[in-house]
Amino acid sequence: MLNNWVVMPTCLPLVLRRCHTCASGSFRANGKFRVNANHKLLDAWLLALCTTCGETTKLTVLERAHVRSIRPELLDRMHDNDPGLAAELLQDPVLRRRNRVALDWTGAWRLDTGESANPQSEVLDVSVRFAARIPVRPLRLIAEGCGLSRAEAERLLTEGNLVSATRLSGKLSGDFAFLLKR
Repeated sequence: MLNNWVVMPTCLPLVLRRCHTCASGSFRANGKFRVNANHKLLDAWLLALCTTCGETTKLTVLERAHVRSIRPELLDRMHDNDPGLAAELLQDPVLRRRNRVALDWTGAWRLDTGESANPQSEVLDVSVRFAARIPVRPLRLIAEGCGLSRAEAERLLTEGNLVSATRLSGKLSGDFAFLLKR
């Protein structure tokens, strides 16, 4: 029987950027936006607060965009400070590259193994789906979902009892499947 696991975000990740006030390296985005209009041109920023001193930094979302080129529902979501929009924008690699930031997902996700999962069965066929692009080590997910230590999961991989079409070493943020034989 195929088991479906889902890696789900539990909160917004930390934004890794140097604070100009206290030299801290992380900010917490809280889903607040600032929109500024200059005649027919709009600027929009996602605001994040320093985790140490509380200083605000602005992540550029729109820069000198003509008001007619922006979808009205996007503008409404920014005016409503939609945390879902903040999560979507933080996932955007173009926005992260433009603002020179990275994300720290430590403690901001959980693994949902579902009700039907039986990690003690002889053969476990699992499909892992990511609800967001969260970079996680696949062996860590497998160990957590099956109740194993990471060393034991690595041992199963080297013995050939843990197989996948996807490389299980390193970090992964895309869907994959694996078969575990005990």
